[in-house]
Amino acid sequence: MEFAPRLVENAAHIKRVIAAFAATPNSGLLVLPSGTTSLHRDLVVALAAQYRLPSVYPFRYYVTAGGLISYSTDFVDQSRQAASYVDRILRGARPTELPVQAPTKYVTTINLKTAKALGLTIPPSLLLQADEIIE
Repeated sequence: MEFAPRLVENAAHIKRVIAAFAATPNSGLLVLPSGTTSLHRDLVVALAAQYRLPSVYPFRYYVTAGGLISYSTDFVDQSRQAASYVDRILRGARPTELPVQAPTKYVTTINLKTAKALGLTIPPSLLLQADEIIE
């Protein structure tokens, strides 16, 4: 397996990059979070479908728009952690003395309709571990 990171700055870059990945046999996409990919979410999902590229996305809203799989932090859990920090600061804690916290909960969402359109069978073990399945 080889990773080939590409920076995308606009819709034209996205089109070129995804077309290039599609030209490589057995390729797929790992879409990282960025303002550009979020802004052009529908384009990214449509091109992945057009070129039949299995893709993993950083947020659930890509999957609800037709993407294959997302693996992301649980925003509700992160909001609770942030609220706890705000509470501690408002009660007098010094922000510089609070420990850095990493996300503790992740969410996997799978779109079975997209998997079927790509001719993919999602392993039962992955389906069992998914937090949400879109049919």
